Amino acid sequence: MAIHSTEMKLAQRIKLKRNKLIIGSRGSELALCQANFIKKELERKNKNLTVEIKIINTKGDKILDVALSKIGDKGLFTKELENELLNGTIDIAVHSLKDLQTEIPQGLKLAAVTKRHKVEDVLIARKKGTKIENLREEAIVATGSLRRSSQLLHIRPDIKIEELRGNVPTRIKKFLGSKWDAIILARAGLERLKLNKHISSIISTEEILPAVGQGALGIEIREGNKFAEEMLKKIHDDKTFTAVRAERSLLKALEGGCQVPIGALAEVKSNGLYLDAVVGSIDGSVTFRKKMRGTKTNPEKLGKQLAKDLLKAGASTILKEIYR
Repeated sequence: MAIHSTEMKLAQRIKLKRNKLIIGSRGSELALCQANFIKKELERKNKNLTVEIKIINTKGDKILDVALSKIGDKGLFTKELENELLNGTIDIAVHSLKDLQTEIPQGLKLAAVTKRHKVEDVLIARKKGTKIENLREEAIVATGSLRRSSQLLHIRPDIKIEELRGNVPTRIKKFLGSKWDAIILARAGLERLKLNKHISSIISTEEILPAVGQGALGIEIREGNKFAEEMLKKIHDDKTFTAVRAERSLLKALEGGCQVPIGALAEVKSNGLYLDAVVGSIDGSVTFRKKMRGTKTNPEKLGKQLAKDLLKAGASTILKEIYR
């Protein structure tokens, strides 16, 4: 009788687990907004599923007084979440895909990518409608991204760059209390947090290419977690996945990370997959930008080929100097 009772309890626990998922998320407003979005989507598309959110602080959240480029960015915003995935304390980890390194740790996998939000960066200035070209001579612009500062300085070499760290509301607060002329942030983050009122202008991708994966959410799981993988299939967007595979393949081939001046944007069109990428020097004085079309069936091949062309064109010299 005792054996039967134990088996019944075990079966109940297994059933309970198969009706529940635990999301691991960073604790910032944007990260929690994104995690709650995934929670609602999963519960909406999978009846009887309960989703909980566990907040996990990462190294990138704790070190706020040092430039990201000086910390070293491998797993800066992901490592602690990945450790909990491997330990089995969470089932899925929700990342801004641009923060997720191209080399996924052994035992983990990128199981789903959400439909991409708008990819552009935006300018937040003192007046609505202000664009990069309208900023005063030697204007001060703050950003924590070498990718943004490099491309900005290529357009406006007179601009002075200030370092900016912190979550989205904190960055806006710092700007409003500063003497800076403007800051640059991602459109997706501001719109997800409903902070659109602060946007002065949207920066076209012709001016500044976004980070690899910008605007998309990447959901990481432990390999072998078939239940989580099955639940995530319903919120996965294959078109976005095709595009970001090309971008991530390019970044991996360039041996770059999210704190190297590399921008890329892939777009799926009726006649193929198009990839636009840029590698720039830190001061913006030298940039290499190329576009290429490939097949939708092999996005990684397109990313590798464009990376190869950029390196041949001279990007290898820039990257060697930066890594040194």
